Amino acid sequence: MKIYTKTGDNGTTALFGGTRVAKHNIRIESYGTLDELNSYLGLLRDQDIDTHSKEVLIKIQEKLFVIGSILATDPEKATLKNGKERLNIEKVSLDDISFLESEMDDMDEQLPPMTHFILPGGHQTVSFCHISRSVCRRAERLATALYQEVPFEENALKYLNRLSDYLFVLARMLSKQLQAEEMKWIPEKK
Repeated sequence: MKIYTKTGDNGTTALFGGTRVAKHNIRIESYGTLDELNSYLGLLRDQDIDTHSKEVLIKIQEKLFVIGSILATDPEKATLKNGKERLNIEKVSLDDISFLESEMDDMDEQLPPMTHFILPGGHQTVSFCHISRSVCRRAERLATALYQEVPFEENALKYLNRLSDYLFVLARMLSKQLQAEEMKWIPEKK
């Protein structure tokens, strides 16, 4: 199978189901940003971090492919006229969302209470985590814009929202593990 097809040379690409759309379509922007997030998560996973976090990140990366396939599917081609699914696309479950919440709860128990906003940084690995978090928020913004135009599986949006929270807590945990200083943002008094 060749990587290049030349079918996108005119500025369009195919959705799952065959419909062609412009490469700047909000649907393409949405799942393209998920791809960017997934790449940053790979970079984060390649850092010297604990095995458990690496395993969780792999699980998250796999779920992002599921969400990407949801976003890349033409909704009109996903179901038959009788309402049954035509394309067999995996879903995001409430268990997937609960998994992220449980992971956050476990990390939160080991972290000091947060009393201020935290400036991103302190260690390169922590910074990669914060970049991932901010790309996740952008992916969520784009996905919610798409959802307003053409609704899709709501749990995908919930997962992205929870994932950005997870990445914030993970950044705090990595700061602790790497003995990096968490710099609090304290507004200047005038």
